[in-house]
Amino acid sequence: MYYTYMLRCADNSIYTGITTDVARRFAEHSGQISGKCAKYTGSRRAVRMEAVWESENRETASRLEYYIKKLPKYKKEQLVDSNDNLKKFLSDKLDCSAYKPFNFK
Repeated sequence: MYYTYMLRCADNSIYTGITTDVARRFAEHSGQISGKCAKYTGSRRAVRMEAVWESENRETASRLEYYIKKLPKYKKEQLVDSNDNLKKFLSDKLDCSAYKPFNFK
């Protein structure tokens, strides 16, 4: 399984990425595991996971990541508010049924 995730940084920005292990990746981004965070989150300090979607393979996870990163900030905020908004924002670009919300808490 692969996961596409959105996390909140201390400066209120949103970072999007993919992983095979959500808990480990958050620990890396937040500095709990040294030397493994992304350059972006290293300088902005990750504070919490906002949304996570599960997909079958790396290709589908990467495709979702790509389209989320292209969204303007206000749409990313709306997407964070409800994981079900994938269809609202991305149904013209993706088969949204390939992704299911993942409870990461």
